[in-house]
Amino acid sequence: ANLAVTSDNKVAIAKAGAIPPLVERLIFGSHVAKETVTGALLNLAVNADNRIAIARAGAIPPLVELLSSGTGGLKEKAAGALWNLAVNSDNRIAIA
Repeated sequence: ANLAVTSDNKVAIAKAGAIPPLVERLIFGSHVAKETVTGALLNLAVNADNRIAIARAGAIPPLVELLSSGTGGLKEKAAGALWNLAVNSDNRIAIA
């Protein structure tokens, strides 16, 4: 089951400190890990506070990189995560 789907879990996951280790796996993980993490970040980025935390943890550059280097499913998840992150105006600048 995907724990990051419910609103309460999105907050709890972030408060538990999961975002920085997720971003680390996004950068250094295997292809499977990157795909899983990208899906989690996509879901977590629906929350406004999480959008800021994900960007501060350094996720935007590797997500942008996955748009050109990832496989089909990974590219879709990266695009979705960036879409959610771009709701924040500061993140839009970083993505552009």
